[in-house]
Amino acid sequence: MHTKHKTLLVLSMLGALGGAPLVHAAPDSSQARPMGSVERSHARQAENLLAQAVEHLEKRGAEQALADFNARNGRFAMGEYYVFVLDQAGTMRASSGASHSLVGLDVSQLQDAAGKNFMAAILSQAKGAQSGAIDYHWLNPANNKLENKTSLFRRVGDYVVCVGYYIPRSSAEQARALLDKAVALLQQEGGDAAYRRFNDPQGGFVIGDEYVFAIGLEDGKYRASGGSPSLVGTDVREVRDAAGKPLFRDMIELARSKGEGNVDYVWRNPATNAVEPKHTLIRRVDDVLLGVGYYSPR
Repeated sequence: MHTKHKTLLVLSMLGALGGAPLVHAAPDSSQARPMGSVERSHARQAENLLAQAVEHLEKRGAEQALADFNARNGRFAMGEYYVFVLDQAGTMRASSGASHSLVGLDVSQLQDAAGKNFMAAILSQAKGAQSGAIDYHWLNPANNKLENKTSLFRRVGDYVVCVGYYIPRSSAEQARALLDKAVALLQQEGGDAAYRRFNDPQGGFVIGDEYVFAIGLEDGKYRASGGSPSLVGTDVREVRDAAGKPLFRDMIELARSKGEGNVDYVWRNPATNAVEPKHTLIRRVDDVLLGVGYYSPR
């Protein structure tokens, strides 16, 4: 098979599995935003909690339901997932989470970290639609970091019931820690055992939008790829990112010349399904390189 055909095959395989660069333009913001697999999992949990809250409001009535939604340790507070309720005037009527301190206040002009008036956007959408979603940037109380957040809403009578979820975005420090952990495992247990762990979604080396991969320095083939285990054995030396950069070849050359370092490129984030700047830390261990990437913070 010609090199060009091999490259196209690898790109198509990676794209089907959620780890490849996209080469077409991002969808128009007025259209539904596609989700990656990680985000879909978070969205499902938020959707389930929202459905329970709507059912509770419809069955129990506003007085009882709002009281239950305001219970910080009640059934409508599930870690980072919690219910909050607005009335159509923009007053926060209930919250079982971090926004509980805003209950009773007019939040219609509340802005996110980027200056987006997201509460007004929710209210505006709810006037014309029974349900919808708004994206914004908000502090995640679980890690005290600003992250991308999406709030789903449903209009029920005079109320707008909402549940939000955060889209995970790992940091350079987290990537470095995961790479250190992977290097230690490979050195302690050897290739076969380590690669099985790296390829196992439950093996401790696939975390949010981060995963470990291993590539042979001589043959350019995946020994492990936590993001797409079915690609093990694939030669990736001719694969390029959306900007045409031969990222894996650059990683191999860096591993050979310096033993470790960082390679920058653009890649599809499996958490958001969008093409984003990515940075991968690599380290050589004998005849393979191990890598862990992270996406630029937004």
